[in-house]
Amino acid sequence: MDEIVEANKLTKEEAILTTAPDVPPLIKRDYPVLLQVNLVASTKMEKLTSQYKYEKWNFNGSVPGPFIRARVGDVVELSLTNRDESGNPHNIDCHAFVGPGGGAALTTAEEGQTKTGRFRLQFPGLYIYHCAAAPVPVHIANGMYGLMYVQPTEGDLPPVDHEYYVIQSEFYHEPPEVEENGRPSSQVEFSYPNALREEPSVVVFNGHESALTTEKPLKAGVGESVRIFFGNAGPNLTSSFHVIGSTFKTVYRDSDVLSPPGQFVQTVGVPPGDTTIVDMEMFVPGTYTLVDHAIFRLEKGAVGYLNVSGAPRPDIYEGTEPPAPCVGCKLHP
Repeated sequence: MDEIVEANKLTKEEAILTTAPDVPPLIKRDYPVLLQVNLVASTKMEKLTSQYKYEKWNFNGSVPGPFIRARVGDVVELSLTNRDESGNPHNIDCHAFVGPGGGAALTTAEEGQTKTGRFRLQFPGLYIYHCAAAPVPVHIANGMYGLMYVQPTEGDLPPVDHEYYVIQSEFYHEPPEVEENGRPSSQVEFSYPNALREEPSVVVFNGHESALTTEKPLKAGVGESVRIFFGNAGPNLTSSFHVIGSTFKTVYRDSDVLSPPGQFVQTVGVPPGDTTIVDMEMFVPGTYTLVDHAIFRLEKGAVGYLNVSGAPRPDIYEGTEPPAPCVGCKLHP
Protein backbone atom coordinates (compact mmCIF):
# COMPACT_ATOMS: atom_id res chain seq x y z
CA MET A 1 0.00 0.00 0.00
CA ASP A 2 2.87 2.39 0.76
CA GLU A 3 4.24 2.01 -2.74
CA ILE A 4 0.80 2.65 -4.25
CA VAL A 5 0.39 5.83 -2.21
CA GLU A 6 3.85 6.97 -3.20
CA ALA A 7 3.11 6.24 -6.84
CA ASN A 8 -0.05 8.33 -6.64
CA LYS A 9 2.06 11.31 -5.61
CA LEU A 10 4.25 11.09 -8.69
CA THR A 11 3.73 13.38 -11.65
CA LYS A 12 1.83 11.59 -14.40
CA GLU A 13 3.43 11.36 -17.82
CA GLU A 14 2.21 9.55 -20.91
CA ALA A 15 4.92 7.39 -22.44
CA ILE A 16 6.08 8.16 -25.95
CA LEU A 17 5.63 4.92 -27.88
CA THR A 18 7.32 4.37 -31.23
CA THR A 19 7.00 1.76 -33.96
CA ALA A 20 10.10 -0.12 -35.15
CA PRO A 21 12.66 0.91 -36.21
CA ASP A 22 12.11 4.23 -34.44
CA VAL A 23 13.15 4.88 -30.83
CA PRO A 24 11.68 7.49 -28.43
CA PRO A 25 13.93 10.43 -27.56
CA LEU A 26 16.29 10.45 -24.59
CA ILE A 27 14.60 11.08 -21.25
CA LYS A 28 16.21 14.22 -19.83
CA ARG A 29 14.30 14.55 -16.56
CA ASP A 30 16.11 13.70 -13.31
CA TYR A 31 13.10 12.55 -11.29
CA PRO A 32 10.70 9.58 -11.42
CA VAL A 33 7.18 9.80 -12.81
CA LEU A 34 4.05 7.71 -13.01
CA LEU A 35 4.63 6.64 -16.61
CA GLN A 36 1.39 5.70 -18.33
CA VAL A 37 1.72 3.03 -21.01
CA ASN A 38 -1.35 1.98 -22.99
CA LEU A 39 -1.15 -1.21 -25.03
CA VAL A 40 -3.87 -2.80 -27.15
CA ALA A 41 -3.84 -6.48 -28.11
CA SER A 42 -5.42 -7.41 -31.43
CA THR A 43 -4.87 -9.46 -34.58
CA LYS A 44 -4.27 -8.42 -38.16
CA MET A 45 -3.73 -10.24 -41.43
CA GLU A 46 -0.62 -8.73 -43.00
CA LYS A 47 2.47 -9.39 -45.04
CA LEU A 48 4.97 -11.92 -43.74
CA THR A 49 7.04 -12.54 -46.89
CA SER A 50 6.85 -11.51 -50.53
CA GLN A 51 4.67 -14.60 -51.08
CA TYR A 52 2.51 -14.93 -48.01
CA LYS A 53 0.25 -13.09 -45.62
CA TYR A 54 -0.24 -14.28 -42.05
CA GLU A 55 -2.58 -13.37 -39.19
CA LYS A 56 -0.24 -11.80 -36.64
CA TRP A 57 -1.11 -11.19 -33.01
CA ASN A 58 0.11 -7.75 -32.06
CA PHE A 59 0.38 -4.90 -29.60
CA ASN A 60 -0.83 -1.51 -30.87
CA GLY A 61 -1.26 -2.80 -34.39
CA SER A 62 2.35 -3.65 -35.14
CA VAL A 63 4.85 -6.51 -34.90
CA PRO A 64 7.02 -5.93 -33.00
CA GLY A 65 5.04 -3.92 -30.49
CA PRO A 66 6.01 -0.35 -29.59
CA PHE A 67 9.34 0.64 -28.07
CA ILE A 68 8.91 1.97 -24.54
CA ARG A 69 11.49 4.27 -22.93
CA ALA A 70 11.54 4.81 -19.18
CA ARG A 71 13.91 5.58 -16.30
CA VAL A 72 14.93 3.74 -13.15
CA GLY A 73 12.55 4.79 -10.37
CA ASP A 74 9.60 5.39 -12.68
CA VAL A 75 6.39 3.60 -11.83
CA VAL A 76 4.99 2.19 -15.05
CA GLU A 77 1.20 2.22 -15.05
CA LEU A 78 0.55 -0.30 -17.79
CA SER A 79 -2.95 -0.71 -19.16
CA LEU A 80 -3.65 -3.57 -21.55
CA THR A 81 -6.86 -3.57 -23.57
CA ASN A 82 -7.84 -6.80 -25.32
CA ARG A 83 -9.50 -6.21 -28.69
CA ASP A 84 -8.75 -9.67 -30.04
CA GLU A 85 -12.09 -10.89 -31.41
CA SER A 86 -10.93 -14.53 -31.41
CA GLY A 87 -11.59 -14.77 -27.68
CA ASN A 88 -7.97 -15.32 -26.64
CA PRO A 89 -6.86 -13.71 -23.37
CA HIS A 90 -3.68 -11.62 -23.43
CA ASN A 91 -1.32 -10.08 -20.89
CA ILE A 92 2.15 -8.57 -20.47
CA ASP A 93 5.23 -10.24 -19.03
CA CYS A 94 7.86 -7.50 -19.03
CA HIS A 95 11.37 -8.61 -18.09
CA ALA A 96 11.92 -5.18 -16.51
CA PHE A 97 9.11 -5.72 -13.97
CA VAL A 98 10.03 -7.24 -10.61
CA GLY A 99 7.37 -9.60 -9.24
CA PRO A 100 5.63 -12.90 -10.08
CA GLY A 101 5.01 -13.35 -13.78
CA GLY A 102 6.63 -10.06 -14.69
CA GLY A 103 3.20 -8.47 -14.50
CA ALA A 104 1.30 -11.18 -16.37
CA ALA A 105 -1.03 -12.08 -13.49
CA LEU A 106 -2.05 -8.45 -13.02
CA THR A 107 -2.64 -7.66 -16.67
CA THR A 108 -4.47 -10.71 -18.04
CA ALA A 109 -7.39 -9.31 -20.02
CA GLU A 110 -10.20 -11.26 -21.63
CA GLU A 111 -11.82 -10.03 -24.85
CA GLY A 112 -13.16 -6.51 -24.32
CA GLN A 113 -11.43 -6.01 -20.97
CA THR A 114 -8.76 -3.54 -19.87
CA LYS A 115 -6.42 -4.51 -17.04
CA THR A 116 -3.95 -2.20 -15.33
CA GLY A 117 -0.90 -2.82 -13.15
CA ARG A 118 1.75 -0.59 -11.62
CA PHE A 119 5.40 -1.59 -11.63
CA ARG A 120 8.33 0.30 -10.15
CA LEU A 121 11.42 0.02 -12.34
CA GLN A 122 14.36 -1.11 -10.23
CA PHE A 123 17.12 -1.84 -12.72
CA PRO A 124 18.48 -0.25 -15.92
CA GLY A 125 18.83 -2.03 -19.24
CA LEU A 126 17.01 -3.12 -22.37
CA TYR A 127 14.23 -5.62 -21.72
CA ILE A 128 11.93 -7.82 -23.75
CA TYR A 129 8.21 -7.73 -23.04
CA HIS A 130 5.81 -10.32 -24.41
CA CYS A 131 2.42 -11.90 -23.93
CA ALA A 132 2.47 -14.76 -21.41
CA ALA A 133 -1.11 -15.99 -21.69
CA ALA A 134 -1.43 -19.73 -22.22
CA PRO A 135 -0.14 -21.24 -24.36
CA VAL A 136 2.76 -18.81 -23.96
CA PRO A 137 4.89 -20.07 -26.90
CA VAL A 138 1.99 -19.60 -29.32
CA HIS A 139 1.40 -15.99 -28.30
CA ILE A 140 5.09 -15.16 -28.74
CA ALA A 141 5.38 -17.09 -32.00
CA ASN A 142 2.48 -15.10 -33.46
CA GLY A 143 4.07 -11.70 -32.81
CA MET A 144 3.29 -10.46 -29.30
CA TYR A 145 6.55 -8.87 -28.14
CA GLY A 146 8.46 -5.60 -27.95
CA LEU A 147 11.25 -3.79 -26.10
CA MET A 148 11.50 -1.46 -23.10
CA TYR A 149 14.65 0.52 -22.39
CA VAL A 150 15.11 1.63 -18.79
CA GLN A 151 17.64 4.44 -18.49
CA PRO A 152 19.88 4.51 -15.41
CA THR A 153 19.45 7.44 -13.05
CA GLU A 154 23.01 8.57 -13.75
CA GLY A 155 25.52 7.99 -16.49
CA ASP A 156 23.32 6.95 -19.40
CA LEU A 157 24.81 5.75 -22.66
CA PRO A 158 26.97 8.20 -24.62
CA PRO A 159 25.05 10.24 -27.20
CA VAL A 160 24.93 9.00 -30.80
CA ASP A 161 23.58 10.43 -34.03
CA HIS A 162 20.97 7.71 -34.65
CA GLU A 163 19.17 5.17 -32.48
CA TYR A 164 17.21 2.27 -33.97
CA TYR A 165 14.96 -0.55 -32.75
CA VAL A 166 15.39 -4.04 -34.22
CA ILE A 167 13.88 -7.36 -33.08
CA GLN A 168 14.60 -10.76 -34.57
CA SER A 169 11.94 -13.45 -34.43
CA GLU A 170 10.69 -16.59 -36.15
CA PHE A 171 7.34 -17.56 -37.63
CA TYR A 172 6.12 -21.11 -38.12
CA HIS A 173 3.49 -21.79 -40.74
CA GLU A 174 1.86 -24.68 -42.55
CA PRO A 175 2.19 -25.06 -46.33
CA PRO A 176 -0.36 -22.90 -48.18
CA GLU A 177 -3.68 -24.51 -48.99
CA VAL A 178 -4.52 -25.10 -52.64
CA GLU A 179 -7.38 -22.90 -53.86
CA GLU A 180 -10.14 -23.88 -56.29
CA ASN A 181 -8.13 -22.53 -59.22
CA GLY A 182 -5.33 -24.95 -58.37
CA ARG A 183 -2.97 -22.25 -57.18
CA PRO A 184 -1.53 -22.07 -53.66
CA SER A 185 -3.21 -19.59 -51.33
CA SER A 186 -1.40 -16.36 -50.50
CA GLN A 187 -2.33 -16.84 -46.82
CA VAL A 188 -0.64 -19.27 -44.45
CA GLU A 189 -1.54 -20.38 -40.93
CA PHE A 190 0.44 -21.09 -37.76
CA SER A 191 1.99 -24.55 -37.44
CA TYR A 192 2.24 -25.86 -33.88
CA PRO A 193 4.14 -29.02 -34.96
CA ASN A 194 6.78 -26.97 -36.78
CA ALA A 195 7.18 -24.68 -33.78
CA LEU A 196 7.49 -27.66 -31.45
CA ARG A 197 10.22 -29.09 -33.68
CA GLU A 198 11.90 -25.67 -33.75
CA GLU A 199 11.80 -25.62 -37.55
CA PRO A 200 10.83 -22.07 -38.56
CA SER A 201 9.43 -21.22 -41.95
CA VAL A 202 10.51 -17.59 -41.66
CA VAL A 203 13.20 -15.73 -39.67
CA VAL A 204 12.91 -11.96 -39.88
CA PHE A 205 13.83 -8.59 -38.45
CA ASN A 206 10.96 -6.35 -37.31
CA GLY A 207 8.13 -8.67 -38.18
CA HIS A 208 8.39 -9.38 -41.90
CA GLU A 209 10.80 -10.06 -44.70
CA SER A 210 11.04 -6.56 -46.18
CA ALA A 211 10.75 -4.52 -42.97
CA LEU A 212 14.39 -3.38 -43.04
CA THR A 213 15.09 -3.75 -46.76
CA THR A 214 12.57 -2.08 -49.07
CA GLU A 215 10.22 -0.56 -46.48
CA LYS A 216 12.18 1.03 -43.63
CA PRO A 217 15.92 0.49 -44.02
CA LEU A 218 18.07 2.15 -41.38
CA LYS A 219 19.85 5.35 -42.44
CA ALA A 220 22.98 7.25 -41.45
CA GLY A 221 25.73 9.41 -42.93
CA VAL A 222 29.47 9.07 -43.20
CA GLY A 223 31.04 10.18 -39.93
CA GLU A 224 27.89 9.49 -37.93
CA SER A 225 27.33 7.05 -35.09
CA VAL A 226 24.54 4.48 -34.97
CA ARG A 227 23.09 2.64 -31.99
CA ILE A 228 20.90 -0.44 -32.39
CA PHE A 229 18.69 -1.61 -29.55
CA PHE A 230 18.47 -5.28 -30.55
CA GLY A 231 16.18 -7.93 -29.12
CA ASN A 232 15.59 -11.58 -29.86
CA ALA A 233 11.96 -12.55 -29.29
CA GLY A 234 12.60 -16.10 -30.45
CA PRO A 235 10.66 -18.09 -29.50
CA ASN A 236 13.32 -20.73 -30.21
CA LEU A 237 16.44 -19.64 -32.07
CA THR A 238 19.56 -17.92 -30.76
CA SER A 239 20.69 -15.02 -32.94
CA SER A 240 24.27 -14.38 -34.05
CA PHE A 241 23.76 -10.70 -34.81
CA HIS A 242 26.23 -9.20 -37.27
CA VAL A 243 26.39 -6.16 -39.55
CA ILE A 244 28.33 -6.92 -42.73
CA GLY A 245 31.00 -4.30 -43.40
CA SER A 246 31.07 -2.86 -39.90
CA THR A 247 32.41 -3.66 -36.45
CA PHE A 248 30.52 -2.95 -33.26
CA LYS A 249 32.69 -0.28 -31.66
CA THR A 250 30.83 -0.73 -28.40
CA VAL A 251 28.74 -3.67 -27.20
CA TYR A 252 26.63 -3.62 -24.05
CA ARG A 253 26.33 -7.39 -23.74
CA ASP A 254 22.96 -8.56 -22.44
CA SER A 255 22.20 -4.81 -22.31
CA ASP A 256 24.29 -4.37 -19.17
CA VAL A 257 24.69 -0.59 -19.26
CA LEU A 258 26.58 -0.26 -15.95
CA SER A 259 29.60 -2.53 -16.53
CA PRO A 260 32.43 -1.61 -18.92
CA PRO A 261 31.21 -2.48 -22.44
CA GLY A 262 32.93 -4.71 -24.96
CA GLN A 263 34.86 -3.03 -27.76
CA PHE A 264 35.35 -3.82 -31.45
CA VAL A 265 33.17 -6.92 -31.59
CA GLN A 266 32.19 -8.58 -34.88
CA THR A 267 29.21 -10.77 -33.92
CA VAL A 268 27.01 -10.85 -30.82
CA GLY A 269 25.10 -13.89 -29.60
CA VAL A 270 21.62 -13.11 -28.30
CA PRO A 271 19.45 -15.97 -26.98
CA PRO A 272 15.64 -15.90 -27.05
CA GLY A 273 14.26 -13.48 -24.48
CA ASP A 274 17.44 -11.43 -24.34
CA THR A 275 18.79 -8.20 -25.81
CA THR A 276 21.96 -6.34 -26.63
CA ILE A 277 22.89 -2.75 -27.43
CA VAL A 278 25.53 -2.08 -30.09
CA ASP A 279 27.15 1.13 -31.33
CA MET A 280 28.88 1.65 -34.67
CA GLU A 281 30.72 4.45 -36.44
CA MET A 282 30.13 4.73 -40.17
CA PHE A 283 33.27 5.51 -42.17
CA VAL A 284 32.37 4.60 -45.76
CA PRO A 285 29.17 5.22 -47.76
CA GLY A 286 27.12 2.32 -49.05
CA THR A 287 24.77 -0.40 -47.86
CA TYR A 288 25.58 -2.37 -44.72
CA THR A 289 23.65 -5.58 -44.18
CA LEU A 290 22.13 -6.79 -40.91
CA VAL A 291 22.14 -10.57 -40.65
CA ASP A 292 21.94 -13.48 -38.30
CA HIS A 293 25.30 -15.09 -39.04
CA ALA A 294 23.68 -18.50 -38.85
CA ILE A 295 23.71 -17.48 -42.46
CA PHE A 296 21.22 -19.88 -44.04
CA ARG A 297 18.59 -17.89 -42.17
CA LEU A 298 19.18 -15.27 -44.84
CA GLU A 299 17.15 -17.52 -47.12
CA LYS A 300 14.31 -17.43 -44.59
CA GLY A 301 14.22 -13.63 -44.49
CA ALA A 302 16.76 -12.55 -41.85
CA VAL A 303 18.24 -9.56 -43.65
CA GLY A 304 18.10 -5.80 -43.20
CA TYR A 305 19.92 -2.78 -44.61
CA LEU A 306 21.67 0.22 -43.12
CA ASN A 307 22.12 2.76 -45.92
CA VAL A 308 24.98 5.19 -45.35
CA SER A 309 25.25 8.34 -47.49
CA GLY A 310 28.22 10.62 -47.99
CA ALA A 311 31.48 11.14 -49.81
CA PRO A 312 33.70 8.17 -50.68
CA ARG A 313 36.68 7.37 -48.47
CA PRO A 314 39.36 5.95 -50.79
CA ASP A 315 41.83 6.15 -47.92
CA ILE A 316 39.81 3.40 -46.19
CA TYR A 317 37.98 1.50 -48.95
CA GLU A 318 39.06 1.44 -52.59
CA GLY A 319 39.19 -0.99 -55.50
CA THR A 320 40.62 -0.99 -59.00
CA GLU A 321 37.07 -1.12 -60.40
CA PRO A 322 33.66 0.13 -59.18
CA PRO A 323 31.70 -2.16 -56.84
CA ALA A 324 29.74 -4.84 -58.71
CA PRO A 325 27.43 -6.96 -56.53
CA CYS A 326 26.71 -10.45 -57.80
CA VAL A 327 23.40 -11.08 -59.57
CA GLY A 328 20.60 -11.95 -57.17
CA CYS A 329 22.67 -11.23 -54.07
CA LYS A 330 20.57 -10.41 -50.99
CA LEU A 331 23.56 -9.36 -48.90
CA HIS A 332 25.18 -6.69 -51.07
CA PRO A 333 22.53 -4.78 -53.04
